[in-house]
Amino acid sequence: MASKSSSRVLTDHDEIRRWAEERGAKPSAVRRTHSDDNTGIIRLDFPGFSGEDSLEEIEWDEWFDDFDDRNLALIVQDETANGQTSNFNKLVSRDSVEESSGKTSSGGRGKKASAASSRSEKSSTKSSSARRSSGTESVSQKRKSTQTKHKSSRKRAA
Repeated sequence: MASKSSSRVLTDHDEIRRWAEERGAKPSAVRRTHSDDNTGIIRLDFPGFSGEDSLEEIEWDEWFDDFDDRNLALIVQDETANGQTSNFNKLVSRDSVEESSGKTSSGGRGKKASAASSRSEKSSTKSSSARRSSGTESVSQKRKSTQTKHKSSRKRAA
């Protein structure tokens, strides 16, 4: 089971908005890259942090349009290792997340991709448990084999 301080990938608009609003974050764009005809670089702006001078609040619809147009995913952390609410988030390419984890996106507005990611994480956890288990057996078998070789060598030397 993943610890609470582990990160997860979000593509579902409702999940992203809920995660951000629970922390008081607002959809924003980097002011120097934002214009009337171009959203620019999107971010989540948390109250009391450094984005005050460099970020400009935008509507969720504009933020999600850009999020989908650029095929992005949001990596978030719910809690820190010591149990405090975490604001950690990072916007990344969905392709890079899918390649590194073997997840497949179904595209669209993100809901199906998030469900697919969840299913993939569960099967990935099972697979890595099986690999660890078989790896342990393999090490154990190697030890036995090595011990047998050493015994044979000692018998021949005597």
